[in-house]
Amino acid sequence: GHLNSGTSIPASKIYSDAGIPQVSPSATNPKLTLQGFKTTFRVMANDVQQGSVIGKEAVTSLGAKKIAIIDDKTAYGAGLADETEKAAKAAGATVVAREYTNDKATDFKAILTKIKAKNPDVIMYGGMDAQGGPMVKQMKELGIKAKYIAGDGVCSAEWPKLAGGAAEGQYCTQAGLPPDKMPNAKDFVDRFTKKYGPIQVYAPYSYDAANTLIEAMKKANSADPGKYLPELAKISYDGITAKIEFDEHGDTKNGAITLYQVKDGKLMPMAVNVGGKTEKVAAAAPAPAAAPAPAEPMKKDEMMKGEMKKGEMKKDEMKKDEKKK
Repeated sequence: GHLNSGTSIPASKIYSDAGIPQVSPSATNPKLTLQGFKTTFRVMANDVQQGSVIGKEAVTSLGAKKIAIIDDKTAYGAGLADETEKAAKAAGATVVAREYTNDKATDFKAILTKIKAKNPDVIMYGGMDAQGGPMVKQMKELGIKAKYIAGDGVCSAEWPKLAGGAAEGQYCTQAGLPPDKMPNAKDFVDRFTKKYGPIQVYAPYSYDAANTLIEAMKKANSADPGKYLPELAKISYDGITAKIEFDEHGDTKNGAITLYQVKDGKLMPMAVNVGGKTEKVAAAAPAPAAAPAPAEPMKKDEMMKGEMKKGEMKKDEMKKDEKKK
């Protein structure tokens, strides 16, 4: 597969036309597997699954009875917020406010003042860390006591820095599991770390994506895509990240989402949700390098722009890591 949704989605039609299977380890945009292509699969949870987990965890883990939701009006942010709202209501919470900003905003005090009057237990934001940081900071300045939760667009190492310390104790989610919580990843993590250094979030999922293809070839006793594609669609493979099985769209049945809390300026895992089931986790290592933000599912130009921006941020982060080594 390709790095992100902005590249994976355009490429998927080419693979489909050629009859070549594509297994993405990193593209989370729901559109990837909703185009009707029989050749497209992914081993990472998608954004619909993430929004569902945010809404559920806001109620069950953060204790929300009343929740306020803000989004940045992008397809990513609005989509994540919509799914969060559905899940929060299904879990028994009341959505007391639904407000909107944009992905260039820096001042959220008017919106937050309106929300403060509603006295929510939790404020959820669908958007990016560039807005998520100042937003949390302004929440603190306004004396808002509500907890804060956001998705992987915010869930980066930069977020606590952008918040100026105000993110301490607040929450966010990332698609995927911390390596030490993956069922069969210890040997892989040891070998990867020894050869390449600190593990990146997509590395184990890339390993599973490749090995899932190989397993399908073994079952078909052929490297001919036309012969092993049927095996891939019905595969049940014990990967290092999870049991790899696909639904009728090509999405993983066992997609994982991790809930993080900021502690001492670092993202620390608090709970993991795999296949819709949540398990609390003990103190563990900080989050691996954050995923690039999901692409915009509806607006192609916005999708490509957003993915390119996050790709550049990812490269900058990797360069910083290299300098530290």
